[in-house]
Amino acid sequence: MHIPLDLPPGLNGDDTSFAGSGRWADGSNVRFRLGRAQVIGGWESLTASPLAGVCRSAFPWTDNAAVLNIAFGTHTKLQLWQGGALFDITPSSGFAAGAIDGAASAGYGTGALGVGGYGLPSTGDYFPLTWSMAAWGQNLLACPRNQTIFAWTNATASPAAALANAPANVTHMLVAPLNGGYQVFALGCNEEVSGVFNPLCIRHSSIRDNTQWSTSASGSTSREYVLTGGGRIVAGRMAGPYMLVWTSDALFLGTYVGALDQPWRFDRVGRNCGLVGPNAAVVVGQTAFWVSPDRQFYSYAVGGEPEPVACSIRQDFAENLAASQGDKVTASSNAEFGEVRFDYPDSRDGYENSRYVALCVAGPDAGSWHRGIMARTAFVDAGPSAFPVGVTFQGAVYFHEKGHSADGGAFAWFIETADSYLDPERGLLARGLWPDFKEQVGPVTVTVTARAQPQGASQTYAAPAMAPDDAKADLLITGRLFKVRFAGSSAPTACRIGKPVFDVVQTGLL
Repeated sequence: MHIPLDLPPGLNGDDTSFAGSGRWADGSNVRFRLGRAQVIGGWESLTASPLAGVCRSAFPWTDNAAVLNIAFGTHTKLQLWQGGALFDITPSSGFAAGAIDGAASAGYGTGALGVGGYGLPSTGDYFPLTWSMAAWGQNLLACPRNQTIFAWTNATASPAAALANAPANVTHMLVAPLNGGYQVFALGCNEEVSGVFNPLCIRHSSIRDNTQWSTSASGSTSREYVLTGGGRIVAGRMAGPYMLVWTSDALFLGTYVGALDQPWRFDRVGRNCGLVGPNAAVVVGQTAFWVSPDRQFYSYAVGGEPEPVACSIRQDFAENLAASQGDKVTASSNAEFGEVRFDYPDSRDGYENSRYVALCVAGPDAGSWHRGIMARTAFVDAGPSAFPVGVTFQGAVYFHEKGHSADGGAFAWFIETADSYLDPERGLLARGLWPDFKEQVGPVTVTVTARAQPQGASQTYAAPAMAPDDAKADLLITGRLFKVRFAGSSAPTACRIGKPVFDVVQTGLL
């Protein structure tokens, strides 16, 4: 008797054996594309030497000569990749190096994932240093969290310098494109008149003039706003012509109305759906995806309401996200595969980003989740770069989805089914598995675990590693419930899993 293994896309790790039967249950570095599981692409070095410091933010853009630039903000430096070389453009004055790790319950923005002193004043910084960056024409604007905004004017021999008249302390900076110009926004900053830092204060420069921040100057279009509802501003993103501003417990929608006294209007569109860290949100089209302080995944499309995103592998993420390190969570998109990805610090590995979860948001696999073990402290999608860019804790910078190795070395992958009934009425002897692999590179190991009842004793059989041309994996294992694991670790490595077929015979009622 021949029974095909034909499972829907996506991992479903939060269910029991009975509920999860007939689904993929676990995996690492395997995504779903066109309904089938396939190993993710590899990565290759972008820089010959590592970055200085721990990178939390990366920003690619092109200048007027179409030259690709990538800025990297670390806890000690602002560095630039251009033409295959790294340049140090760290401000020579006005910048202070920050912390690598977060600290619990020491002031606003700290605490065990939202539990702590949000909204309270702080005498110091208790978070890992993150950067917000944006392009102003061909130039770079960069803001280390809670410091001023710096501008780099596209000369590799010159460091970035403080942007004239910008607020002294800014939580998050972004540039809003408008018809006919741009404005720089300081989200969470010093109030203009008092100079006192207000975590809910928003100020923006005049249109087309990023050094004009005075609201009383002649002809100025700069303005100041203060959000309501308490908490603190965490970050902002542009969603087309709209601005999304997250506080620690709410989401606000910024709309350009063009009124002279109030060019922008900020309306709260959701509560209890704040942002866990400044890099934990990403916008795809006009839909935002993010992680909240209570470790939920949310989405918001302009014109709707924030909604939780159903996640079939959330329990593992929520239980193991390292306490007080939520500021390290990094969200990014992968346009090639229609995905959003969240790199996060897993407490099983320490306090640094070590794993990721990813959701397919477009195409036939939309709604399917996958995950992996991979240490990246910063990650950004392709465009204008040819490939996504990821950075390790040690400062190594890689192009991702390029090749099929870990910069020439092996990387591990696996995908595993839940306990599944091949025949719900009878026990079976599994004698072999006929593979249905495509684009296989390197050996693939097939391991089968069988049991008679969902909570009964199990036995495991690992077949010899299969080479690309092998026609069958020989097995010899009996049971009613079977769990199958496909795995590889070689350089290079690749595999797309179609519909493998079990070769079985009945052994009787169990």
